[in-house]
Amino acid sequence: MFLDLLFNPWVIIAIVVSVVVGNIAALKYTANMKVGTMSRDQKDDIERLKELDEERQKKTNKHLKEKSPSHSNDDGESGGE
Repeated sequence: MFLDLLFNPWVIIAIVVSVVVGNIAALKYTANMKVGTMSRDQKDDIERLKELDEERQKKTNKHLKEKSPSHSNDDGESGGE
C-alpha cells in the first residue's frame, strides 16, 4: 500500500520538481556570493611568508647536502656489497 503511493507518478513528479527547484534556488544564491578580495596588508603578508619559506628551503637543502654521504661509485650507488 505504501509502495503504491510512493511509486505514484504524481508523487515522483513532485519529488523531481522539488529537487530541480531546490537546485536552481541554490545556484541563484551561490551565483550572487561575492568573494572577498585580499587587502594590501594580506598580500604583503603572503609575499613575506613566501620569502621566508624560500629561505627555509634553501637552508634545508644545504643542510641535507652536507649530511648526505658522497657517492664514490660511478653508477650512483653508495656502500653495499
